[in-house]
Amino acid sequence: MAYISMGEAHRRITDFLNRFSDAVSSQDAKSLSLIFSISSNPSFLVAVSDALITFQDASRVIRQADRYSQYADILLPLFRALQSYRLRNLVESYQAFEKAANAFTQEFRNWESAWALEALYVIAYETRILAERADRELASNGKTPEKLKGAGSFLMKVFGVLAGKGSKRVGALYVTCQLFKIYFKLGTVHLCKSVTRSIETARIFDFEEFPLRDKVTYMYYTGRLEVYNENFSAADHKLSYALSHCNPRKVRNIRMILKYLIPVKLSIGILPKTSLLEKYNLTEYNNIVLALRRGDLQLLRRALQEHEDQFLRSGVYLVLEKLELQVYQRLLKKIYIIQKQKDQNKAHQIKLDLIVRALKWLEIDMDVDEVECIMSILIYKNLVKGYFAHKSKVVVLSKQDPFPKLTGKAVNS
Repeated sequence: MAYISMGEAHRRITDFLNRFSDAVSSQDAKSLSLIFSISSNPSFLVAVSDALITFQDASRVIRQADRYSQYADILLPLFRALQSYRLRNLVESYQAFEKAANAFTQEFRNWESAWALEALYVIAYETRILAERADRELASNGKTPEKLKGAGSFLMKVFGVLAGKGSKRVGALYVTCQLFKIYFKLGTVHLCKSVTRSIETARIFDFEEFPLRDKVTYMYYTGRLEVYNENFSAADHKLSYALSHCNPRKVRNIRMILKYLIPVKLSIGILPKTSLLEKYNLTEYNNIVLALRRGDLQLLRRALQEHEDQFLRSGVYLVLEKLELQVYQRLLKKIYIIQKQKDQNKAHQIKLDLIVRALKWLEIDMDVDEVECIMSILIYKNLVKGYFAHKSKVVVLSKQDPFPKLTGKAVNS
């Protein structure tokens, strides 16, 4: 930090206060947004932060002029947040910023129009980011991380301010998405329900009114929730919406959507092209897709084991594990095709011993009773049409459409 004189520090602080006052009086949301953008570290905020470290009586400057003092509840804690952030005291910075954010929200509530929504978006974002960094500082000092949870509580208050009638309500979805990011980070996804219920059932909200960026983010997170709840039809709809409406230049965002959409598509029998997996660096799914195509159970299990940590972290491991039934179906179908080439009249009668030998060739040890159980499940789940002849240990397939498609429905084992 370069040395600055007391006079220069005073000038920087006064310039900052004028910038804030002018932005509010002229309703310039973009300029106001920059004032709260602490984590992005714009040069003018760094300059103000250095000035605050040099000039220790900034509160006097605020209180001396009416145009500043009326916003003292916002500006004083904002100054503390800036100074603490510059000194890398992240917990103190977050605490001060939350006070400034709370005071700003009260002002925003009283303004008739929604002119300052962009600034409120920045405040919501900064609240989350600063809380995450404060929690990392707490954890590194052996203390309990708690600021992100507090940020969630604060943003719920902001959501309440936006969830009324009028033009301000279009900001509710952005705040909702920030809440989702907090709840997913904390592992408290059950808290999403109250917010989604408000968005999806309240008459005051028209989903199409919200900005496209927020709709894409919302559908991505609610799609992930549907994956956790194993509601794959809804997950497919929401994640597909997010993918089709995502900015094609946002490659990282597309990859994030596909990480969840691909397992959902696999669960309903739709296999992605290898070129798609390569393009978005999702090669962890290559062998899973190949296992489904081949009916190779051993390959599926190896792929799951190889990327187990990755799939567990993203919450899709259980979805992928349940693909085993589809692999058995495809293995049975391959045996059926081979038999049909040898003897078309007897192709629909498959002996269990033949399936046991096929599994053994794939290095899967199963006896006849285990295979009988799996075949019964395939028939019960309508992955195979036919019946089981217990005495003769034969699966008798239907002569018409013995392997029905999933038609968009997932198979649960």
